[in-house]
Amino acid sequence: MHIPRYYRKPGWQRFLVGIFFGALISYWIVLFMYGTMYERLLEENSKIQQKLNNAENKILALEKDNVDLNEKSKQKITVEEIDLVILNAEELKIDTLLQHQLEGLVKEEIQDIIGRDVASLTESDSLIISSIENKTFRVDDFTYYFVIERLIISPTIRIVVKAKVSN
Repeated sequence: MHIPRYYRKPGWQRFLVGIFFGALISYWIVLFMYGTMYERLLEENSKIQQKLNNAENKILALEKDNVDLNEKSKQKITVEEIDLVILNAEELKIDTLLQHQLEGLVKEEIQDIIGRDVASLTESDSLIISSIENKTFRVDDFTYYFVIERLIISPTIRIVVKAKVSN
C-alpha cells in the first residue's frame, strides 16, 4: 500500500500548519491558565499559612500570659513605692525644695508600709490616713499639717493631700 504525498499539496500543507499553530496557541493558553491558577493558589496558601502562624503565635502568647498570671496570682501584691501629691502647693507658695522636704517627711512617716501586702493595707487604710492627718510637720519656721483628699492603694500608693499651715 502506498501513502499519498500530502505534504506537496497546498491544501494539506495549510491544514497541517494550522494544526501545528493551533496546537502551539492552545498549549500557551493552557500554560497561561495553569500558571495564573497556580499563582492564585500559592498566594491563597501563603495567606492561610500566615494566618495560621499568627494564630499559633497568639495562642503561645496567651498560654504564656496565662502561666504568668497563675504565678502572679499565687504571689501576693506588695507595695513598691509611695507617691505624694500636694494639691495646693502653689496657693501656699511652697517652692519645690520645700515641697520635696515635706514629701520626704510624709514618706518617712509611712515608710513602713513599703513591702507590705496590698490586701492588708486596704483593710487598714484608716490607719494610714490618721497617721498622716494627725501628725504635724515642721520645716523652717512653719508647721504644716495635711488633709488627705484621695488615697489610692496599689503597688504604688498614691496620696493626694492638701497642705495647711498652722500658726
